[in-house]
Order: sequence, then structure tokens, then C-alpha cells
Amino acid sequence: MIQILWRWGFVQQHQKALIMVDVQKAFEHEKWGERNNLDAEKNISRLLTFWREKGWTVIHIQHTSDQPHSLFHPANEGHSFKEIAKPLDEETVIQKKVNSSFIGTNLEEQLRSNEIDTVVIAGLTTPHCVSTTTRMSGNLGFDTYLMSDATAAFGLADQTGTYYDPETIHRLSLATLHDEFATILTTEQLITNWASKSS
Repeated sequence: MIQILWRWGFVQQHQKALIMVDVQKAFEHEKWGERNNLDAEKNISRLLTFWREKGWTVIHIQHTSDQPHSLFHPANEGHSFKEIAKPLDEETVIQKKVNSSFIGTNLEEQLRSNEIDTVVIAGLTTPHCVSTTTRMSGNLGFDTYLMSDATAAFGLADQTGTYYDPETIHRLSLATLHDEFATILTTEQLITNWASKSS
């Protein structure tokens, strides 16, 4: 989308950022149980390739824990990014300690200082850090897109002990975000729709 600013006599193009949330080796651990969408990493890789070819901003979020026993502690292998989503030298890495990528970080400041108003979110996991980051992005006024097939969920039990399979968790998480906090798209839809965009 392009806004024509006649008063100033120039064209302002909307700046975009791809936010990759917690694509880390910790989520390969068996402790999480069964997971849906085993193609998530393949779609994450497609998004990164497309974004980098466009020369748009990529921001990697890395969950970090202070607890030595945590899979996300810097001393543990789980803290590392998965190979398919390793940041390039020129790409920004922001570490967080809670679910939202905006809390306790300078993510909002980085987006606003670079005049980025459009945010695309992918990563792990759908009901937790991806969902929380998406909600806050929408609340902060960013034009937010969530890639439905470039994220995934694990099965969860509720407060009564009732278990919900990962596909149900994933779909319901997307449903709570759809049109309220973000536009939900597949990787293919985004790449097809945005292939001709220059900014």
C-alpha cells in the first residue's frame, strides 16, 4: 500500500518487518509432547528467503531464561536458533524473558525508529509467545499479519486435566487473533500477494 502525500510532494512507502519468534532448538525437546504442523520450519524458511530477497527488515526474537535448568538458558543447546532460521550478521536479534516480544525489550522502539508500521509474525509457539506478541503488536497499532502455517502448537491440558490436541490448540489460537489483532494468512498467500511490493 502506498500513501500519496501531496503536500510534501513525495511518496511514502510502508515499511515492513518480519518478526521471527523463538525459532529455537529448545522446541525440539521431547518434553513438549506432540506437535502439529510439522511443515512450520519449511514455511519459516520460505518466508525468510522471500523477505531477504526483498531486502526488508528481519528481526529475530530469542527467548532467554535465567534458570540454569531451563532449555532456554544460554548455556544450553536449546537456546540456539534452529539452523533454518539462523540470523544473518546484519539482522537484529532481540532477547526476551517473557511471552511478549515487546515486554522488557526495545522491539517497539526499533520498529518506530525505523518507521516500520507493518509487522509479519511467525515462529513458535502459536498459543504462547507468538499469540502474545501478535496481540500486543495489534494493540500498539501496527498493521499485523500472522502466518498460520509458519507457526505450530503442542498439545495442552486445561485446569481440569482435559487434554486438547495440538491442532485444536493451534486453530483456536488463530481464531482468537483473526480480525481482532491480526490478519491471518498462509505463507503462500503472503508471498503471492506481496511479491510485487517493493517496500
